[in-house]
Amino acid sequence: MIYYSCLKCSSNVRILKRYLSTVMDDVLFEIKNDVGIITLNRPKALNSLNISMVKKINPKLKEYESKVRMVIVQGAGGKAFCAGGDVKSITENGVCAKSIEMGTEFFNHEYSMNSAIGKYKIPYVSLIDGIVMGGGVGISAHGKYRVATEKTLFAMPETAIGLFCDVGGSYILSRMDRNLGVLLGLTGLRLKGSDVAKAGIATHYINSSKIESLKTKLIEDIRDPEIVLRENTDSLDDVKFTMEPLMNKINSIFSHERVEAIVDALNEDNSDWARGILKTLKEVSPTGLKITRKEILKGKNLSLDECLKMEYCLAYRSIEAKYSSDFFEGVRALLIDKDKNPKWSPSSLEDVKDEIIDQYFEPLPNGKQLQFI
Repeated sequence: MIYYSCLKCSSNVRILKRYLSTVMDDVLFEIKNDVGIITLNRPKALNSLNISMVKKINPKLKEYESKVRMVIVQGAGGKAFCAGGDVKSITENGVCAKSIEMGTEFFNHEYSMNSAIGKYKIPYVSLIDGIVMGGGVGISAHGKYRVATEKTLFAMPETAIGLFCDVGGSYILSRMDRNLGVLLGLTGLRLKGSDVAKAGIATHYINSSKIESLKTKLIEDIRDPEIVLRENTDSLDDVKFTMEPLMNKINSIFSHERVEAIVDALNEDNSDWARGILKTLKEVSPTGLKITRKEILKGKNLSLDECLKMEYCLAYRSIEAKYSSDFFEGVRALLIDKDKNPKWSPSSLEDVKDEIIDQYFEPLPNGKQLQFI
């Protein structure tokens, strides 16, 4: 009965077949020489994760954990490892029960996947060649090994779409050196190439022209991947972290617990760099900024699973849009209509009251909390 009307039209049949083929092939799995290889296969969408993909990856990770000696994760197409999660599908119906249902299903599967990676018992190697943002961070950064290249572009830009840094972002960013994680989380600032390794996001670095050779060696060489990676990646001992001249300033300014105090410190600094950061902070969601600052503060004293449970609560509140619909407005402005002119509500930091932010962090009712799958 399903799709019966479509079958009356040969063009619709072709569309349906193409859709089903795309869904079937959005993530690829294979085993070579006792190594499980996961390929994110949506290059036209920069390998962004959707519900179909995360539903497939999590059970496959569990299967591989007791079946192979190592897992390698990569992105198809040569441009992106994974540029994030497919949030457009969550918001396209507007603020309604269906959005909550779709959003919680997606985040439940995605955060379960993040948790499984963080506890993985066998070596997990992410080849983060190209763009790695949002959900792409979650599927890589919790694993033991992350190999960056000169093409790697890292960012957590969630505040620009009215959200907060999720997929374990509160765990990752809170543990970065000298409050760099606070800067990255609030602004969505991008790190490139060797800086991704210097900041501790990647564990190894190699030129992108050698990434396929490295993958082949990891598959064929049965020694500990720690040895294989050390022997076949580049030393960065003589490479400078381009942000190092700013790190003491970053550490001081972004140590403040209140976003308003960070803004005041940037205004007082008044350097070209500080003015650029202030411009960014004025463009993103004030609610997203305050949620992100608080989650990073709390995340420093939480385990990864505890961070994911906290973030799931925040995600639920954001989709529920009881206190602010910034998530829906941010996705509309940046990803759907692309007018890049979001109307945040509340529109200023001063109007985002502490008691409202506190309510985002209140535990969800029984039966609605994150249950790891």
